[in-house]
Amino acid sequence: MQATTVLPRPADLFDQGLEQRPGSALLRFGAARQRPADRISWSGDGAAAWLDDVRGHVWSVGEPVAAAALVLRAAQGHPDRVREFTGPRGTDTLVARHLPMTDVVEWIFRWTVEEPPVQRGEERVVELGERHHDELLAFLNEHSPAHSTGPGSAGVSVWAGIRDDDGRLVACGALSSLRDSGAPLMASVATDARMRGQGLGAALTSWLTRYAVRSHGFCTLWQLADNAPADRLYNRLGYRNEDPCVAARIAVR
Repeated sequence: MQATTVLPRPADLFDQGLEQRPGSALLRFGAARQRPADRISWSGDGAAAWLDDVRGHVWSVGEPVAAAALVLRAAQGHPDRVREFTGPRGTDTLVARHLPMTDVVEWIFRWTVEEPPVQRGEERVVELGERHHDELLAFLNEHSPAHSTGPGSAGVSVWAGIRDDDGRLVACGALSSLRDSGAPLMASVATDARMRGQGLGAALTSWLTRYAVRSHGFCTLWQLADNAPADRLYNRLGYRNEDPCVAARIAVR
């Protein structure tokens, strides 16, 4: 398995027109909005890939066979820098023929450019500031210990929450950003475990989506592929579902 081309400039990622195809939203929103001159990138026959050097993460889009070829080329060319990857569904099976992997997770990269229908309870959402960081952290640690973004994280433009009649925080979420491009990314949406099923998550997600669309023109998020309730919610809010992905770590070689 071998990529057909190693391109000298990040801008050349877009020569194939991949960013305009269904299934390549991760390229459009994850890399296309900013193209640092020092970004390491690759292109093959039907795929493109680029390196997030801070994380040691290779992002790839396109056809699984071609994307897997680029992941392998990146891992073999930069063995000390590439530790994990994300690619179209099926990339993991192909890469695993050549490299040991761990922590394989299937995701869907979703996006919308439209404001969602107003959800019941959305008027209860309020912005939360720096003075609420301790409260937010305690809430997330209790109700979403695996949260991806915490109070004070770089790239967060807004935290929002819902309180009950006694002023107690019962739901929260953030609008963060994709590392490579700065594109708005919804993150760390959590609901009090005792109050799930009451539409709090839907209200908060709708509010954050509306905030992002009005501020940036679109919103993105990651959804676990097997999360059926989230899938139904994001469909209702108008999020596109064209980018099934898989992520994995490359085991120590």
